[in-house]
Amino acid sequence: MAGILSLVTGKAGPSGFGSASTAEHVTDGIDATNLTAIITGGASGIGLETARVLCLRKAHVIIAVRNMDSAKEAKQLILQENKSAKVDIMKLDLCSLKSVTSFVDKFIALDLPLNILINNAGVMFCPFQLSQDGIEMQFATNHIGHFHLTNLLLNKMKQTAKATGIEGRIINLSSIAHTYTYEEGIRFDDINDQNGYSDKKAYGQSKLANILHANELSRRLKEEGVNITANSVHPGVIMTPLMRHSSLLMNFLKMFTFYIWKNVPQGAATTCYVALHPSLKGVTGKYFLDCNEFEPSAFGKDKILASKLWDFSNNFITSLSKA
Repeated sequence: MAGILSLVTGKAGPSGFGSASTAEHVTDGIDATNLTAIITGGASGIGLETARVLCLRKAHVIIAVRNMDSAKEAKQLILQENKSAKVDIMKLDLCSLKSVTSFVDKFIALDLPLNILINNAGVMFCPFQLSQDGIEMQFATNHIGHFHLTNLLLNKMKQTAKATGIEGRIINLSSIAHTYTYEEGIRFDDINDQNGYSDKKAYGQSKLANILHANELSRRLKEEGVNITANSVHPGVIMTPLMRHSSLLMNFLKMFTFYIWKNVPQGAATTCYVALHPSLKGVTGKYFLDCNEFEPSAFGKDKILASKLWDFSNNFITSLSKA
């Protein structure tokens, strides 16, 4: 209830920020000159705003997207506003593990540091279909692709953190929708069951996976003593291209829930806050809403479920490599 109240009123939380805060506001005065960030899905919506603001704070931003035409337009938009912006674009299709591996190989070949990884891209409420690798599309794109990307980039992030002494940060974009999932949380045995498929619950399942992934990754990084944090965020309810499969439904709902919707600059605030704000140094394994720590669902705090998801994801990727 407190979360809904703060969302409606825009009242700031313990961090000093709230639902009305924008990405520029929460990063005001922060110098990210020495930081390099990868943002998946950074060509539109809150991903683009995140990329724009990180560039504004002088970070070197790599926008990783499937549609390179959109990426080129996004880059030009950023450069029109900020001629000194350091922004590059690279192709990445998260529903293809082969594409993820190719992206990482090309990024590593650039010999750049990597301080921040923002797993922002996603699909939402799409009809049942399988990815190129044969797994339900929302789970594949929102979780498996990012899981594989993160694992392949971890060594680069560890090397960067060790060489620079600067904390690395990994941010998974989740959603309050993680609370609306299947009865068992993650349907490990029925991921590809079309008969029992619900586009809404499948989306919630994938967003739950984003939280569990960040939590388990955080635990492993702490155990290893690595100077990298991993957190998840809910950006808020924003009308973006992500909702293309349910635009009629969302427009209908917006008529009755207009007071809880954010604009894009507000929607990108929590991501930018968790990625850059110095007050979060050492903070890891947390879930953020409106730039403040927030309690996820019981499933979102389930350590056994998080460990099981990690093993399931690893085993799926390994099985493909042997095929």
